[in-house]
Amino acid sequence: MNATGLPLQHVPFQTPVMQIEPAWIDYNGHLNMAYYHVLFDRGIDMLWAELGIGADYLKTRGGSTFTAECHVRYLREVHLDDPVQVSTLLVAVDEKRLHTFQELHHATEGWLSATSENMSVHVDMAARKTAPFPPDIRDGITAVVKAHDACPRPEGLGRKIGMPVK
Repeated sequence: MNATGLPLQHVPFQTPVMQIEPAWIDYNGHLNMAYYHVLFDRGIDMLWAELGIGADYLKTRGGSTFTAECHVRYLREVHLDDPVQVSTLLVAVDEKRLHTFQELHHATEGWLSATSENMSVHVDMAARKTAPFPPDIRDGITAVVKAHDACPRPEGLGRKIGMPVK
């Protein structure tokens, strides 16, 4: 559901195509790991705006979100001229938290480059403490989570880091 109360057009949510910036390429000739986070963050910011919890929400209602935990998997290199697109699946919501799973795909060839699984918390910015979502916001997010429940669970969701067991 977006800030106007209309259903989001894509399930999962998809960003417009984004371009890799030249300064983001490292000495190995591929996208530096830090800029995968930038692309994922831009994707989440676009979704937050649709859900009514973006920059305007901070200005008008004094709330925001902070990332509490993040797990990124780098699966295939992207390079300077590769167009990319981020999709975001809303996995779950409770009174203060949002669980998301994002995928970075090559926008024209479709292959998966990276994933980012995140736990975000809602914050009352006046107190700078976690706080429950307002009921209207939580209801909108819950509706999107229910729509996203129809999506297949992506490979890697809930994956832990660890050495393989021999």
